[in-house]
This record gives sequence, C-alpha cells and structure tokens, in this order.
Amino acid sequence: MLTKIVLGLIFILIVFFTVIFLRDISQARAANLLEKETSFWKMGIVGFIALFLDSLGIGSFNTITPMVKNFKLTKDKTLPGTLMVSTTIGGAVEAFIFVTAIKVDPTTLIVTTIMASLGGFIGAGIISKLPEKFIQLAMGTALAVVAALILLGQLKLMPAGGEAIGLSGVNLIIAGAVVFVLGALMNIGIGFFAPCMALVYAMGMSPAAAFPIMMAACAFLQPTASLKFIREGTYDRKASLAITIFGVIGALIACLIVKSIPLAALKWIILVVVLYTSLKMFKSYAVNKHGENSTVA
Repeated sequence: MLTKIVLGLIFILIVFFTVIFLRDISQARAANLLEKETSFWKMGIVGFIALFLDSLGIGSFNTITPMVKNFKLTKDKTLPGTLMVSTTIGGAVEAFIFVTAIKVDPTTLIVTTIMASLGGFIGAGIISKLPEKFIQLAMGTALAVVAALILLGQLKLMPAGGEAIGLSGVNLIIAGAVVFVLGALMNIGIGFFAPCMALVYAMGMSPAAAFPIMMAACAFLQPTASLKFIREGTYDRKASLAITIFGVIGALIACLIVKSIPLAALKWIILVVVLYTSLKMFKSYAVNKHGENSTVA
C-alpha cells in the first residue's frame, strides 16, 4: 500500500511536469524559438547512452556533460537546465520499473525518499556553506573505503554486503540523515547514485535495493527543480526533447538487463560505479586545490 502511494505521487508529479514541458516546447516551436544549432539526432544518441548507463547506476549527468561539452552540442549557459529537464521523465520511468520489480521495505523506501527530497529542497543552503574541496575530499575518501570493502567481499577475504531489503531503528535514522545530505549535495553537482549505492551496501542491505531507493528519491527531486528551468527558459528545448525520447528507450532496455543480472555480478557493477565516482571526486579535489594554490601564488 505504501509503495503504491509513492508510485502514485511520482505519477502525478510526472504528468504535471510532462504537460508543462510539452506546452513549453509547443509554444517555442510556434514562435520559432527552438534551437536551430542543436542536432536532435545527436542529442538523441547522447540521451540513449546516458539513460542506459543511468539505469546501471552511472549518473546521467556525469555522462551527458562530457559528451555535450566535448562535441559542443549545446551552450554551456543552458547546460544545467538541460541536464535536469531532459532526464526527469526517463528517471521517473526508471523509478516505476525498479520500485515495482525489486523488493524493498516500503518504510525504508518512503523515509529515504522523503529525506532525500527534503535535503534537495532545504539542505542546499547548509551544504553550500561548506568548502567545496572539503566535500570532494570527504566524499572521495568515503566512496574509496566502501569500494575497498566491496572488493574484499567479492574476493572472499571478508564478509560484506547483505541480503536485507529494509532498515529499522537507529540504522533507518542514520540512512535518513545520510540521504538528506546526499539530496542537498545534488544541488552543487554531487551525484546521488554512487553514494546511495555505497550507503545501502555499507548498511548491510541487498545491493539490488539501492536501485528503487535512489530512483524513487530522484523521481521526487527532479520534477520540481526542472519546472524552474522551464519557467525561466534556461534550457535547450530541442536537446531536452531528444534526450527525453531516446533516453526513455535506453532506460527501458537497461532496466531489463539490471533485473536479470545475478547478485554477484551486480556487486561488481556497483564496485565499478563507486570506485569511478571516488576517483572523479579526488580528481575534482586536486583541480580545486591546484586552482586555489595558483590563485594564491
């Protein structure tokens, strides 16, 4: 029953978002304001790849950004809005599939979803006051530790992970606090997926449980944030439409693959995602620190 309520709320949010999104596209097309320099088909390929990898736990933002910047597919000014708007519907599709296909404790799902959403709405102001390099170093270190634990467990050198599909008591409170912070961190460009995977694994839950938890949280976070970009017109409309259409196709294909992956293989995928994100954090920290040193010098 609780799970159905979550899905029902996501459905209402996405229907409302879709109506606003398509109306804005229609009005822009009628006014001849659609971006002439944007290639619909190239952005479609980007969307398919990004949402396919997103369903495997590799955040779509991390995939879309380097592709569009390296190949100059859209303007930097509208990139933040394009990232958020273009992946909203695809993310909701992922949420519906994973929440219905992978068993997870409803209470755990609701608590983590609410706390992540609250973090996204009211926690950004708190997190934004922390030094960016501190956050990057802390996140990189934490993810590296979890990656090491996953690797040791996969090599049978120590027991790791678990089969639980939910949390209770103190563990649920801790998880709620952590996802609150993770929701806030999304506002400053820190991806939600890999840290959420690490949290679920560290709390002794089944690695598969990470997927419905992180997808549901993002399905609540994204529509409201995206509406702001649509209202202000600070996004690439043609690119967002292309990524949405082809991204949904990529997400559907990937979701079918994830559902059929054995648990042991899924743990290796999570290891790669967590380790990749950790290294990326350390790289960002190094660049940030070098930039500060250069400025001081």
